[in-house]
Formats: sequence, C-alpha cells, structure tokens
Amino acid sequence: MSISHAPPDSESDISGISKSDAPSEDAQDARDSDGTEDARAAEPDLVPIVPASTRRARVPRWLRRTSGPVALLALWQLLSSTGALSQDILASPGTIAGVGRDLLGDGSLTSAMGVSLQRVAVGMLLGTVVGISLALISGLFRVGEDLVDASVQMLRTVPFVGLIPLFIIWFGIGEAPKVAIITLGVTFPLYLNVYAGIRGVDSQLIEAGESLGLSRWGLVRHVILPGALPGAMTGLRYSLGIAWLALVFAEQINADAGIGFLMVQARDFLRTDVIVVCLIVYAFLGLIADFIVRTLERLLLQWRPTFTGR
Repeated sequence: MSISHAPPDSESDISGISKSDAPSEDAQDARDSDGTEDARAAEPDLVPIVPASTRRARVPRWLRRTSGPVALLALWQLLSSTGALSQDILASPGTIAGVGRDLLGDGSLTSAMGVSLQRVAVGMLLGTVVGISLALISGLFRVGEDLVDASVQMLRTVPFVGLIPLFIIWFGIGEAPKVAIITLGVTFPLYLNVYAGIRGVDSQLIEAGESLGLSRWGLVRHVILPGALPGAMTGLRYSLGIAWLALVFAEQINADAGIGFLMVQARDFLRTDVIVVCLIVYAFLGLIADFIVRTLERLLLQWRPTFTGR
C-alpha cells in the first residue's frame, strides 16, 4: 500500500503556512510601529547620570581655587573705581600693585623680607627643638610627664604677646626678644601635637612589637615615632602660622628692618597701600612655608592612605 505525497501548494510556503494565513506586510509594519511607539511611550526618559567627580574634572582645579580670590579682587577694584571705597580707607588693587612694584624696584621690600625670614627661621628652629624635646620627655616617660606637662600647660595659657615687656627687660630691644617671642609661639603648638601623637599610638601595636621582641628603643623607633608623625606634621603646620603671627608682634619692638618696620613707617604716614603690601607679603610667605610642610608631609606619610575628598 503506497501513500502518495502531494507536492506543496504553490500558494503556501515550505513551512506549511499559507500566504493567505500569514499577516500582510502592511499589517505587520503597522503592528511593529504601534508596538514600538507603545514601548517608547511606556519607557521613561532616561538621562545619563554623570558622576560629580567627572563634572568637576571638566573644570581645572587651579581655576576653581583661584576663582574666589579673583572675584574678590574684581569686587575690590570695582568699589574703589566707583568711589564707594575711599583711597584713604583702603587703596585699590591697582595702586597696591604699583606700590609693591616700586618697593621691589628700590630693593627695600626684598631687604625687609630677608630680615623677617631670618628671624622666623631662627625662632622656628629653636621652637621646634624645644617643643619636640619636651614632648618626647613628657610623652615617652611617666616621670617626664609629671615633671614637664603641668608646667608647659600652665605656661601655654599665658598669651605670649603679654610677655613682650618681660622679654624686653630680659633681653633688651635687639634681636633677642624678637626671636624669643617667635620661639615661644612655636613651642607650645608643636609640643601639644607631638605629645598627643605619642600618647595616641594604639596600645595593641605596642603589644605586637613587644611580642616580636622589639626593645624599648625599637618600639620608639619603629612604632611610636611613626605613629606620632602625623600629629607632628599637623603641629608643624600650625606652628608655622603662629610663627608669622608672632613675627608681626615681634617686629613692633623697636625694629629698624624687616616687614614690620615697613608697616610701622607706613602707619606713621597713613600709607594704607604700603601696609596692604606688607600684609600680602606676610600671607604669601606663610603660604609658601605651608606648601613646603605639606609636600614634606606627603613624602613622609606615603604609608598612610587617607581620604582626599570627592
């Protein structure tokens, strides 16, 4: 018994679906179009999310940091140009720039900066040695803490500016009282931060060092001093700011050279432009010193990962 296989109808395709049953091209296009439009209508508008760090990266950081001072200078110049800010009260930025150029040209400002830098350097060196030495004695030894810390804390509460008359009686009116004021202003912030850094070292690290067989000097060298280094760098930055503040007071003591001497002369002649120039020099010298310390901090504290902002 044979079964005959009929050939596929010419009106049907090889899949067995006739063309008459298949949807027409126009209907299929309409269905696809409607489905696409419905899907697009159902989907919300998607806005690409750009991270804040990427948006900030588009503007250079130096431009963001300088925009504030530049805007302040522009406002200052505008107030001076319109007469809202009198020249007798505060000179305009243009006038101050011209005066600064003249002081640099005749060498008076350069000479004053050299004298002031020398005073700060000597006072900073002496204050650093005294402050760190006292902090090591008080931080590493309980007997040293009993002997040193109470006296230092008591002297710290005395304003160093109030000791100027006493320093004049002791050291005269030469360079010694000026350097002594800067030294005293530097000593206490450095002492407090180094002492706090030593006493803030984790006790578990000390126990781990002892279990590894480190001697007392080995603990100090490899555990305590590295742990206290971040506090010491913070104290050094703070001490630098106090050093420039102490210099301003120190150079009011019968000074015949230095930036403070220029300020005293300008005060006598009501030269606000010269006073502002001297203040700007103080600020820039302080910023340069702080930049040096921050660079040193990054080099010495590479082992400590820290949060740098977002």
